[in-house]
Amino acid sequence: MDTERQAPLAGGTKGYPLLDTIDSPEALRRLSPEQLPQLCAEIRRYLLEALSVNPGHLGANLGVVEITVALHYVYDTPEDRIVWDVGHQAYVHKLLTGRREAFHTLRTWGGLAGFPIPSESPYDTFAAGHASNSISAALGMAVGAELQHDERRVVALIGDGAMSGGMAFEGLNNASSFPNNLLIILNDNNMSIDKNVGGLNRHMVKLLTSPAYNNVRYQSYRVLRKLHLVEEHQRQGLLRFNNRLKALLSGQSNFFDSFNIRYLGPVDGHDVVELVQILRDIKDMKGPRLLHLATTKGKGYTPAEQEPTIWHAPGKFDPATGERLKSSSTRPEPPKFQDVFGHTLVELAERDERIVGVTPAMPTGCSMTYMMERFPYRSFDVGIAEEHAVTFSSGLAHEGFIPVCNIYSTFMQRAYDQLIHDVALTETHVVFCLDRAGLVGEDGATHQGAFDLAYLRTIPGMTVCSPYDEVQLRQLMYSACFDWQGPIAIRYPRGAGSVVDWRQPLASYPYAQARRLRGGGRQLCFLTLGPIGVSVTEVVDRLRSEGYEVGQIDLVFAKPLDTACLEEAFAESAALITVEEGCLTGGVGSAVLQLAMESGYRGRIKTLGLPDEFIAHGSPAQQRAYCGLDAESIYRAARELLPDDQAKTE
Repeated sequence: MDTERQAPLAGGTKGYPLLDTIDSPEALRRLSPEQLPQLCAEIRRYLLEALSVNPGHLGANLGVVEITVALHYVYDTPEDRIVWDVGHQAYVHKLLTGRREAFHTLRTWGGLAGFPIPSESPYDTFAAGHASNSISAALGMAVGAELQHDERRVVALIGDGAMSGGMAFEGLNNASSFPNNLLIILNDNNMSIDKNVGGLNRHMVKLLTSPAYNNVRYQSYRVLRKLHLVEEHQRQGLLRFNNRLKALLSGQSNFFDSFNIRYLGPVDGHDVVELVQILRDIKDMKGPRLLHLATTKGKGYTPAEQEPTIWHAPGKFDPATGERLKSSSTRPEPPKFQDVFGHTLVELAERDERIVGVTPAMPTGCSMTYMMERFPYRSFDVGIAEEHAVTFSSGLAHEGFIPVCNIYSTFMQRAYDQLIHDVALTETHVVFCLDRAGLVGEDGATHQGAFDLAYLRTIPGMTVCSPYDEVQLRQLMYSACFDWQGPIAIRYPRGAGSVVDWRQPLASYPYAQARRLRGGGRQLCFLTLGPIGVSVTEVVDRLRSEGYEVGQIDLVFAKPLDTACLEEAFAESAALITVEEGCLTGGVGSAVLQLAMESGYRGRIKTLGLPDEFIAHGSPAQQRAYCGLDAESIYRAARELLPDDQAKTE
């Protein structure tokens, strides 16, 4: 029986004999190597207990326990740098670097962030929320150490699919161009690169990572230099020869050889004692090198190993049984916007075979899985490669297809150049559905969909819209595919909307047309964009019940604005409030202000949205209250513009 997997969980033994003694990597290094497997087992049990009640990213962290322990055991952190990629796999790192007492606050308002943040700890050497940046950042640190003649060591830990990102390849391509001693660790959990195992391979790992082998290799190079048989500029040629020799001896080759990076592995990423020995053997090697670790996402917990996608971030669960806990409410609830997107996309694809779906590695999160199940040959998961996803979609459109490209708002930022150059400049008809727009909650600053309205509005020919509810999302998707042309972005938030009976017949929506939801806004009119308008409607109804003449217009489009509707509002309303769940700088409120100024509007205008700062992690309700976008804050903002009680309309 796997004793680690069957270790007592929540409700069982609460003590952690070794983990309780670790308040820093220095304390970790006082353990003997033989104690490390027990420590790893305790960490896994701790993660299960903690994340079962305070949800977070479970599977990825169970998979990096051993490598995290080994890294902090061998390297002198924080003087030596560990740069994390896909930062949601850094929970173990936080536990070992003095943050275990605060771990219960993970991803909560005012608590620990779910990703490495340099302002939180000196051990967090670089921000890691978006994937594929670790090699570039770590290479910069390693080259910087060389320029300063510093003995500091730098390690980049990349994995969980991040190697498929284009930026990772750019870093690899540049790694051998400058003097540096960067170590890249590839955490291969079967996301993108096949693992190779076997007796010969293990033998080669021991040979190629042993101090004796590398000392002979280095001394041989020095002798050749001394005899003037080889010059420094020929070093890369020797490295390529060495890689070919390794391939000949092992019967294997790998594409890292072509980058002139020393390749070591693959190695069992869950044998902590062996990892410690290997890291000790290679930490003083000269030049860039890559250590390939074969790991299992969800390691040590059967449900997470069997269904890694579900257990990537499972929410609350019973760690003893593996049962995921759901809401006990029996009332019908509105669906998540992403599910409405997924089902609607299938309906559109059933109507027209030109409809294709594209997503960069988020089919489950964005619910494109429905399309993949129904039309697998018209659905494309391109991996963590947003830039490619955009240009790939444009290529499909040029061949007569109607690509619906679903990208999280925060990740769309990575493909801004492609959006301008490869889509908008050529007026290509691509429909971008931007999930997780606005405040996203516990994932925090790196994942907030705060900037899409501002950066999309600047692009010529771009249509930008946002639905008030699920029914309108379906209408916008239908019209974006069949009625409108050019690049179109539809943004919508994470989570549930407001309409239970959402599956209404598909229908067109008029282009660039706003909707008047509440008339009679002589004293004040709200101009809202997107689902935040539902909360505003409640405020409007409250104010109207108090006797105020308050109206509401659902803009629907951030670009182009419905100027005719807005001109009417300028003519009849004494004051206006714009409300959007996006950054105020350059957002739809800015567009309304510009139009109002050009139109000579003399009333007061107040803009509500996200302030000019990065909004920290916490619940969406806490974030909205902080930003002044909760119902009570919106009500107070309105009362500031309205006459006092004595001046109410009778």
